[in-house]
Amino acid sequence: MRLPAILALVALSASPALALNCYEDLGSTGCPHKEVFPMSDLRALSCENLWYVRNGIYNGHGYCFKTDRAQAMFDNSDCSVEDASDLNLNSNEVKNIDNIKRVEKNKGCPK
Repeated sequence: MRLPAILALVALSASPALALNCYEDLGSTGCPHKEVFPMSDLRALSCENLWYVRNGIYNGHGYCFKTDRAQAMFDNSDCSVEDASDLNLNSNEVKNIDNIKRVEKNKGCPK
């Protein structure tokens, strides 16, 4: 599957258990675990990029994706968490996911 034309991935965590992605042009750090992204930045993203950033947060915490699309993009070979409610997300990540879902809904993005 081709990667979306998202702002480039710019960093990964040093922790082998977590790979926390950061993205150019989102907020001041681009890191969803470090800050809550401004709604204006999220609104500027395409549905595809919103999906990618949202699921990138889940992937960084080892989520085992269920859909073919997400499995093709993120590769479940290193997943460890079957239920998204069991992910150890911090408050910034939770707020970013909620905001991304809100923007996706407002834009009419496919689920």
